[in-house]
Amino acid sequence: MTNELIVLPSDPADAEDFDVTAEALDRAQRARLIRMTRTKLGLSQAGFAERFRVPVGTLRDWEQARVTPPDFAIAYVRVIAKHPDMVAKAVA
Repeated sequence: MTNELIVLPSDPADAEDFDVTAEALDRAQRARLIRMTRTKLGLSQAGFAERFRVPVGTLRDWEQARVTPPDFAIAYVRVIAKHPDMVAKAVA
């Protein structure tokens, strides 16, 4: 049994439902932020990865919530969302 905090318990009436931990919810919210930033810029995963120098496999893992993006990556994505051209120029 895990000691993780359950923030959203499963529905006992739904055999396919599952508990959601605080860690899983955080990972999902981070994934959503990254995916929304990329799609608002109109970029594919490959395009975003190339433009902002993020390995495409890493970006994919973050967006699919397989891996929790570290805090510095979230900060980077927030800067990209506000100043995409400036960031792209800085990493070129």
